[in-house]
Amino acid sequence: MKEERRDYFSTFFSEQMEENRFLQWGAFRALLAILQWWGFNVTVIIMNKWIFQKLDFKFPLSVSCIHFICSAFGAYMVIKVLKIKPLIEVDPEDRWRRIFPMSFVFCINIVLGNVSLRYIPVSFMQTIKSFTPATTVILQWLVWKKHFDARIWTALVPIVGGILLTSVTELSFNVFGFCAALFGCLATSTKTILAESLLHGYKFDSINTVYYMAPFATMILAVPALLLEGAGVMDWLHTHHSLLSSLLLIFSSGVMAFCLNFSIFYVIHSTTAVTFNVAGNLKVAVAVMVSWLIFRNPIPALNAIGCAVTLLGCTFYGYVRHKLAQQPGTPRTPLNRPEMLPLVNDKVDSKV
Repeated sequence: MKEERRDYFSTFFSEQMEENRFLQWGAFRALLAILQWWGFNVTVIIMNKWIFQKLDFKFPLSVSCIHFICSAFGAYMVIKVLKIKPLIEVDPEDRWRRIFPMSFVFCINIVLGNVSLRYIPVSFMQTIKSFTPATTVILQWLVWKKHFDARIWTALVPIVGGILLTSVTELSFNVFGFCAALFGCLATSTKTILAESLLHGYKFDSINTVYYMAPFATMILAVPALLLEGAGVMDWLHTHHSLLSSLLLIFSSGVMAFCLNFSIFYVIHSTTAVTFNVAGNLKVAVAVMVSWLIFRNPIPALNAIGCAVTLLGCTFYGYVRHKLAQQPGTPRTPLNRPEMLPLVNDKVDSKV
C-alpha cells in the first residue's frame, strides 16, 4: 500500500514538473516570438524612413515594389524550395476573382504607408495607424450596415481623442503625409473586411498570403512606379554617392519586410489573442521610441500624451472585443438586428 502511494505521488510530482517545464517553455517561446516580431517591424519602419530621409531616395512606389518582389521571392523559397510551410492550393479562377482584388487593396495599403513615412515622422505615422480599429467599425457600420454593441463605440472614444490630440500638437504636421496615413487605415480596414468575404474557405497564414498576393501587387505597382518615378530613380542612380551601400540597404529593407511576415506567422502560433493585442500596441511605443532616438524628431508633451491615450485606447478596445467574442449578443441588441463584432482579425498585422 505504501509502495503504491509512493508511486502515485512520484508520478504526480513528475507530471507536475513536466507541465511546469512545458508552461515555462511556452512562455519563453511567446516572449521570443514577440521580441523578434518587434525587432523586424521596427527595423522595417526605421530602414524605410532612413531610405527616404537620409539616402534621399524619395520614391515610395519603387520602395514598395522592391518590397513586393523580395517578399514574393522569399515566400516562394519558404514554400516551394525549403518546404517550411505547405502550400494552400487555390483554384486558378479564385486567384483572379478573390485574391486579385485583395492584392489591389493590399498594394494601396503598403504604398500609402510608405508615402506617409516620406512626409511625416515615424511617431506620428504609427499613431495614425492605430486609428485602424475605428475605421474598420465605421466602414462596417456605414457601408455594410452592421450593428455594434455600445461598448465597442465607447472603446473607440480614447482612440479618436488621442489621434486628434496628437494631430493638433504635431510639430512636423504635413497634410499630404497625414492623409496618406489616414487613407492607409481605410485601406487596411477594407482589406480586412474583404478578407472575410473573399477568402472564406481558405485558411491562409501570413506566408501563403504573401505567396499569392505579392506577385499580383508587384504586377499592379510596377507600371505606375515606372511611369511616375522611373526618371527620378535614374537621376538618383547617376548622382547619388555610395551607390552600392545605398542599394544594399534598399534591398535589405525588402528582405526585412519579408522576414516581418514570417515573424508574424511565428508569433500568431505562440501567443493568445489578448497577448497579441497588447504586444501590438507596445510595439508601436517601441517603434516611436527607437525612431526618436535615431531621428530626434521633436515630440511635445501633449503629443506624447495623445500617442499614449491612443495606444491605451487600442488596448482597451481589444479587451472589450475579446470579452464580447466570449459572450456574443447582449440585451441591448435589437431582436431584428444581430449583434456584430468588428471583422478585425485578432492576429493579423501583416505588412510587406
